[in-house]
Amino acid sequence: MSTSKFPLAIMGGEPVRSPEKAWPAWPIFDNTEREALLEVFDSGNWWFGDKVAQFEREYAEYQGANCCVSCVNGTVALELLVQAYDIGPGDEVIVPPYTFYATSSCVSRFGATPVFVDIDESWCINPNLIEAAITDKTKAIIPVHFGGRICDMDVIMDIANRHNLVVIEDACHSWGAKWKGRGAGVLGHAGVLSFQNNKNMTAGEGGAIVTDDQGLAIKLQSLTHSGRLPDKSQLEYYDVGTNARITEMQAALLSAQLKRMPEHHARRIETGDRLTEALSAIDGIKIQPVDERQSDRSWHIFCMTIDPDTFGCSRDRAVEAIVAEGFPVGPGYPLPLHRQPIYLQMGGFEDVSCPNSEDLCDRIGMWFSHTYLLGSDEDIDDIIQIFEKVKRHAADLA
Repeated sequence: MSTSKFPLAIMGGEPVRSPEKAWPAWPIFDNTEREALLEVFDSGNWWFGDKVAQFEREYAEYQGANCCVSCVNGTVALELLVQAYDIGPGDEVIVPPYTFYATSSCVSRFGATPVFVDIDESWCINPNLIEAAITDKTKAIIPVHFGGRICDMDVIMDIANRHNLVVIEDACHSWGAKWKGRGAGVLGHAGVLSFQNNKNMTAGEGGAIVTDDQGLAIKLQSLTHSGRLPDKSQLEYYDVGTNARITEMQAALLSAQLKRMPEHHARRIETGDRLTEALSAIDGIKIQPVDERQSDRSWHIFCMTIDPDTFGCSRDRAVEAIVAEGFPVGPGYPLPLHRQPIYLQMGGFEDVSCPNSEDLCDRIGMWFSHTYLLGSDEDIDDIIQIFEKVKRHAADLA
């Protein structure tokens, strides 16, 4: 097979990017993180204390919230809010099906029923489908700001207010993102964020709940602290809480990571905008659209769709070819949540139809991580060249 006739790397040609050329490593850290950890280590006070309180203050300010309550991870943050709002058996919660499992499992774990409402071209829940899914059992909506693209919170909050529903934002992709000048997580009644290892700022694991509701924050502090209250004996328990506290070391690490956010955030926006312009010019590729009401997009995942007929080959073949050229793009989630084995085993979800989510999983969705947006200008050049090359030779893949 001649590489001149079949120049794609997957067919024996030379890749655009050599395997020896490394992409940006993640997480990014230096002496700032090391010294923050050593300060806690040397103090001997490793438990929940001043560093946790400091990080919660800093992060509330960063996200534009009155209150921040830290916890062990984003999944637990969602579960704590479901508990705090007394959502349980007999209740229904509206969620999108194209998201991480925790968005629906937090509902199921408390005995309530997730009601799956499809997404639109934004990759976020379609606000025009929400009202039809509301019943007298509906208690909450959990919109997901997927990839860092904020949902249409104007419409969602209008619906929620008219039907007296709680809105819990799954903002686990949305550090620093803003909607009409307000931070993600405080657009609804409360929001959750994650600091898991692949997130835009990380302590390996960690989570936070942000809200403007001080009463809710006090309730959440109790739930994360085994049901204790700050002005009572620490051997008295006033709620069915759990131990969801982070340590002083995690908090110190997060405070150090937060210092990096402005620079990293600006770089992701710069490169995300550049890639949006370049890749949108390729026939058959459509980038997750922006909304003019959103500013400071967090770009956790760079999301795009491929039209196989226009592009010239299937999504899966395009992904294989792009990876072979040296760029680790992926097809995204293999299944929407309503098709996950656990929900098929539970029963009651067999007839759920969410065609946009299903099409993303089955046929057209592609994405890559925020870490590549922190690369050099040369790295971004390589990404563009790889997509353009695969498009030029897509017929060879068909």
